[in-house]
Formats: sequence, structure tokens, C-alpha cells
Amino acid sequence: MSTLQIDRRAFLKGVGGVSLALPVLDVMGAEVTEKAPRRFCAIYTANGMSLPKTEHGINEWSWFPTAEKNGEFVFGNSTEPLSPYRKQLSFLGGLLHPSGPKADPHTCSDMWLTGAPLHNPKPGTYNTAGVDQVIALHTKQHCRQPSLVLSIDAGTGYLSRTGTISYSLEGRPIPAENHPRRIFDRLFKGERSSLESQREALKRRIKLVDAVAQSASSLNQQLGKSDREKMDQYLTSLNEVESRLVASERWIDVPLKKQDYSHINLDATSASEPAEFYRTMFDLIALAFDADITRSITFMLNREDGMGISDTFPIKLGLGKTHHNLSHATDKEGQLNFAKYDLFLSQQIAHFLKRMNGYQDRQGTVLDNTIVLFGSGASTTHNNHNIPTLIAGGANMGLKHGAYWKKDDTRMSNVYLSIMRSLGIEEESFADSTSTVSGSIFGRV
Repeated sequence: MSTLQIDRRAFLKGVGGVSLALPVLDVMGAEVTEKAPRRFCAIYTANGMSLPKTEHGINEWSWFPTAEKNGEFVFGNSTEPLSPYRKQLSFLGGLLHPSGPKADPHTCSDMWLTGAPLHNPKPGTYNTAGVDQVIALHTKQHCRQPSLVLSIDAGTGYLSRTGTISYSLEGRPIPAENHPRRIFDRLFKGERSSLESQREALKRRIKLVDAVAQSASSLNQQLGKSDREKMDQYLTSLNEVESRLVASERWIDVPLKKQDYSHINLDATSASEPAEFYRTMFDLIALAFDADITRSITFMLNREDGMGISDTFPIKLGLGKTHHNLSHATDKEGQLNFAKYDLFLSQQIAHFLKRMNGYQDRQGTVLDNTIVLFGSGASTTHNNHNIPTLIAGGANMGLKHGAYWKKDDTRMSNVYLSIMRSLGIEEESFADSTSTVSGSIFGRV
């Protein structure tokens, strides 16, 4: 019988002094191996939410609750599909990024998870680390992949209207994936091949990526500013690939949890029926969390300023105009149709929460062990104040739900610090945070 014991923060040192955190092993003790996982999922929609003008008389279509009954907030028409999860979610109002009103309003998605001063970045930089990647840094030793970055459009797009909401620890945009079959293959399919051939293939790919990264880094030093920015994005992409490959090699001998994939439509695309695409993506996220493949996921539902294919989704749904166009509507019909698109998005989020509740974890459901953040970078029509925010899940991390909490000019970064503390990540601060959010839904911060 082995008496070996390894600290849960154990690392292995490799060639050149590179350290890799060990996965969770039985020898680390029951306190670690039996501990419920703590996960984070950020879901973003562009262009804000519908907050109708009072004179139009359609307050019941406001995304933020506007009524109360028996001491509880009343869901508006656009968020009614979420009502079955009242005890598992809360609305947060009054939030902002102090740097938001100072920057181009179209950059609100870029700073949503970072809080960076995009109006006045440090020389040679644009953004800062996203909270999802800070969380991934602290959770990656427990799972097969550090993080999963998804979007309606693949890649990164370009600065100020990116196709991703994830930024690396160096502040570089992380390319997103949007093809269900590729996502599925990356998450699950590799486990079906023989272990030895898979191991050899991984070693070859890691060696190749490492060689390409070295060559690209050398070339980068000889380029002009514009080309260096493009190469920086490419190098970030290579780093993400290598990180995933290294993680895959460490977990290759550990079998995946048996799951049912029969409900997944891997042929769904962003060009097909909107609900089918979104639900397929959410089903993949729920499966990834259930199998504990990763503990940090971001999903960008729509891009800012009318960019990308999702801008046409309201037209496909019979709402007459594009998403960005509806967000600027000042007439009653336009604001009502904008709210009806919010209703469509709420239906997709409700589907996701149902899936998360349907999977059982070591303690409670997957949703009980996951903090889900849903929101936008502006309230409505590029207004950087009162950022629409909904937080669901996290019951096993002390979150207390069923509330509409609001405190004007609360820093979004304070919310992110509270999320990290709830996840057990004892960072002193995040971005421009000043404290955690006291007297709110966070019970353990």
C-alpha cells in the first residue's frame, strides 16, 4: 500500500525549467479528489437589452425587473422563460466599468471580462487579462483543458469589434470556435482512438507547435507595428493550442465520463436556424462541464455594432430589422421587437440552465457547482452604465438567489472579484476592483 502523498498544488518540472501543474490524483487525498468542482461560464450578448421608454407603456417588456409582488421581483415578458429558475438566479443592476464611458462604446465587449482602460492602454498593449482566463489559471490542473472559448463567429475578428470575449493573461484576444462538430471532436472524439497512437500524435503536434512558435517569435521581431499585432494574435493562438495539447497528454490515460451524445446536432451551423445553433452550443458546454473537461468557458452570442451573422437573427425570427438596428430603436414597435429578441435569448439561456440542472455532480447538480454569468457590455443603445447582468448557479459556493440587487455605479470588477472568491480563488484584486460586493448575492466573500 502506497504512503505517498502529494500536495494539491504539486507541479512537475520539465525541460528548461518549465513547470506544469499536476492533475488531481488519488494520492492528493480525499479532501481534494472528492471536492466538488467549481466552474465558471460567461455568456455575452451585444447591443445591450431592451429597456423601453416609459411613455410607450410597455414596461412589462423591460429586461430588468420593474415590478414586485409578495416581496419578490416579477419577471418581465422578455425574461419570463427564466422564471422556473427563480431560486437559482439573480439580476444585478447599477453595474459599470469606470473605463467604459471613456472609451469607444463599441469596445464594450472587449472590456466586458477585463475592465481594461481601452481609452488609454499601456504602450504596446490594448487589453488586459479576462476574468475567465484568471479563473482558468487556477482551475486548469483539475481538468483536461484550461478553458473553452466559443463565439457566434470563429477567430478573433479585430480590435474594438472582436469575435471573442476572452483575453489571455497578456491581454491578447483568444480565438473562438463556432463549429459544433469541431468543438465536439476537440472535447470528446480523441478518447476513441488507441491510447498509444493518440499519445504519439500528441507528441508530434506539441513538437510541431513548439517549433512553429519559436520561428514565429523570431519573425515577429523583424516586423512593423501592424504586422506585429497580427503576429501577436497568431502567437496567442499557438500558445492556446499548445496548452490544450499538453493538457491532453497529461489526461490521456484517464477515461472520459460516459455520456449520451444522441441529442446533439453536430451539423447545426450559425447559418442555420438560430435556436438550433445556440442550443447545440449550449448542449456542448453542459456536456463539457458534466465531464469536467474544463472549468472555464466563454460564449459570445452576438457581436457589437452589427458585426457577424447573428445580426440577422432577428430578421430570421420575423422581427423585421437587424439586432443592431433594433438596439437603436426609439419607437414603440422597434423597442418591442428588440425586447422580443431578448425573449428569444432568454429561451436559449433557460434551455442551458435546464441542461445544467439535468447533470448530477459529486454534490448537487452541475449548475449548483457552476457560476453562470449572462449579460452585455452596455445597458441599451451603447450606454455604458447599468450593465445588464444576470448570475445563475453556484449554490454550493454560497450564492443566494431570487433577488434583483441594485446599487448604482458598482464596479463590474468588484463583481468579478466576488465571483473569484466564491470559486475559492483568493486574489487580492482584479482589474480596477476596490473590494468585493457586500450585501449582495455572494454569501462567502
